[in-house]
Amino acid sequence: MISLSDTATDKVKEFMASKDHVDLALRIYVSKGGCSGFSYGMALDAAQDDDSIFEFNGVKVVIDPLSAPYLDGIEVDYVNSMMGGGFAINNPNAASSCGCGHSFRTKDEAGAANSCSH
Repeated sequence: MISLSDTATDKVKEFMASKDHVDLALRIYVSKGGCSGFSYGMALDAAQDDDSIFEFNGVKVVIDPLSAPYLDGIEVDYVNSMMGGGFAINNPNAASSCGCGHSFRTKDEAGAANSCSH
């Protein structure tokens, strides 16, 4: 199970409307790489048959089966700061994360670390 804050939900709706993609879902996924081993990714995409599908106040979120174990229990928020705004992921599966906040490592799987490009 995942959660999406009201602020994040509103931001996704706003972005989808501005791009005229209200029929798509927010895909959250994990890929190998990043400075800690795994990187988070988000994209607007159509749901696939084997995706886990969640809905938050009219926003569909989809997660593929390979990413699901790494994302179980995540909390997604949208935060504004003096450096700008962006999505923030609180992941209970992450044993450590990079200073950039886009990369993490789990207790059992480290992945292959790369340099930060942020």
